[in-house]
Amino acid sequence: MQAAIRIIKNFLNPADAFMELVFGVKLASKKEQKGQGKKSEEMEVDNEPCPMCREKKLVLTEREEDIPYFGKAYLFSMTCSACKFHEADVEAVEEKEPVRYSIDVSSAEDMKVRVVKSSQATVKIPHIATIEPGPASQGYVTNIEGIISRIKQQTEALKEDEDEEIADKARKLIKKLNRIAWGEEKTRMIIEDPSGNSAIISDKAVVEKMKK
Repeated sequence: MQAAIRIIKNFLNPADAFMELVFGVKLASKKEQKGQGKKSEEMEVDNEPCPMCREKKLVLTEREEDIPYFGKAYLFSMTCSACKFHEADVEAVEEKEPVRYSIDVSSAEDMKVRVVKSSQATVKIPHIATIEPGPASQGYVTNIEGIISRIKQQTEALKEDEDEEIADKARKLIKKLNRIAWGEEKTRMIIEDPSGNSAIISDKAVVEKMKK
């Protein structure tokens, strides 16, 4: 429940603090109704005021999932059907230390490597892209291919840019990302997370502690 409330805090004005109690109580109530200890249990609260547009079209979901070689984690999201506001995040049940993961990506098989990324994580692919934390940052569980695809989708919009130099760079970057996905070009992926709520789950991954 603390994880679900934390995501709400990021989007509330001081005057809206009462919403924390509303969401917190409702989620706690649903947990009591469904019982404890169920695997991948999902809770949902709907028809709540959206922190952006204020329409009562917000759906808050939270579930606990046991991720192999990472541990139990909360996956939660807020989605408004009125203004399309969406926010999601991942948080380990147990408190973790700041961490840095890196992995050499050298084959198509590496695309399957599972990745846990929290909203506080920075993802780096040297000379290609950096995904930084911020108001629009999302948390999710995916794989290396999923990260590559997200970067590719963001780059697609630049292919038709009026500035031909930008458009040309975008087209070249997309080709490069495709070669990486197909295992035709090597790269490295780095994830740094001060919250410790991220991971690259592979024997190939190098894990280092970060300073707090």
